[in-house]
Amino acid sequence: MTPVLAHTPVLTTPRLVLRAPVASDWPLWRDFMASERAEFVNARARDDNAAWRAFGHFVGHWVLHGFGQFVITDRQSGATLGSAGPWFPLGWPEKELGWLIWQPEAEGKGYAYEAMCALRNHVHEDLGWNTAVSYIAPDNLRSLALARRLGCVHDQTAEAPEGSPLQVWRHSFISADNDGSVEAYA
Repeated sequence: MTPVLAHTPVLTTPRLVLRAPVASDWPLWRDFMASERAEFVNARARDDNAAWRAFGHFVGHWVLHGFGQFVITDRQSGATLGSAGPWFPLGWPEKELGWLIWQPEAEGKGYAYEAMCALRNHVHEDLGWNTAVSYIAPDNLRSLALARRLGCVHDQTAEAPEGSPLQVWRHSFISADNDGSVEAYA
């Protein structure tokens, strides 16, 4: 028997399946967390022990909060591309929507944007969130570009996690239709 997180939603978009993490995600997570690609992740793990603890946090968040980061997979091939979703660890001032593309070959293809559109709908409709932020390092140009593409606004009055230099980007919630079009919530 392979243990899995029970009662977690699965979200689909035209190209993606977003699901809860499973044990077989560990090697890809470990490799990502040890790479330079994770330079903007607060808990970047430079060794297997630190990566293991971070993966436990990643998985355990679902149990503690009833929501968490989804693993992004390619709907056609099943390939794991990254993770994205709601996040609210101890000490965070606000609920966050975050994203990470683990595989370099998956960057620049709109996967994070597509996942985030579905996730904003999910947290608004299913979790009842009325607001969310993304905490982004000022020199993380790719994430800043995605936040702008998503219509986020730099909220200079909002508090970032204590001791961090992160900027706070505020989301507007949108609903993604099956054809990929979006509708803003009033």
